Amino acid sequence: MRALIAAATGLAVALALVLTLAALGTPAGKTSPKPLLTTVPAHP
Repeated sequence: MRALIAAATGLAVALALVLTLAALGTPAGKTSPKPLLTTVPAHP
C-alpha cells in the first residue's frame, strides 16, 4: 500500500511540475543570425 501511495505522490508532483513549466511558457530568446557549419573543413 505504501508503494501505491508513493507512486501516486510522485505522479502528482511530476504532473504539477509539467503544468508549472507549461504555464511559464517558452523563454524569450532569438536565433543566431550566423548559419551553422554543415561541412567539415578539409584537413591538411
